[in-house]
Amino acid sequence: MKRGGIRKIEKEVLSEQFYTLNRYTFEYEKEDGTWELQRRESYDRGNGVAILLYNPGEQKVILTRQFRIPTYVNGNEDGMMVEVCAGMLDEKDPEACIRREVEEETGYRIGEVKKVFEAYMSPGAVTEILHFFIAPYDETMKAGPGGGAEGETENIEVLEISYDEAFRMIDRGEIRDAKSLLLLQYARLQGLI
Repeated sequence: MKRGGIRKIEKEVLSEQFYTLNRYTFEYEKEDGTWELQRRESYDRGNGVAILLYNPGEQKVILTRQFRIPTYVNGNEDGMMVEVCAGMLDEKDPEACIRREVEEETGYRIGEVKKVFEAYMSPGAVTEILHFFIAPYDETMKAGPGGGAEGETENIEVLEISYDEAFRMIDRGEIRDAKSLLLLQYARLQGLI
């Protein structure tokens, strides 16, 4: 199917609980020039940031572990997910946001940050664009305990593991978070880890 035109877009808010669920009704122009009515629901949770912290000297990465209810209700036995540090983009500056998230979640105050790409993580249902970063770290950057921002009910466990163990965890199915898989594979392909 080639890209067609879109017209008569109507938006209906279905829910505004934690994030916003909208229903869009619109007409889509098909390849043959005819128009068809379509309805789609779209979850708007805002945009986000994610970062892989890597220590080239120690050959380690910082990951986090926390409970994720959507995974629990979809077959993840304990609901725990091992992930890179990430968060919601609450301002317009993704770099400033990821620096704050790193300190809140991991306790590290990082220096150099490099944006490597952006991606829609689930474009069929979620509007979110995720900004992906990498940054080196070392023990001199440790500024606090991490674990998440107070009042955000995150309960984050900080993990420091070897590069090799991170890839073994992927092989064993212990890391199943898409943003983490993407950043770990990116770092490996770039020769960073």
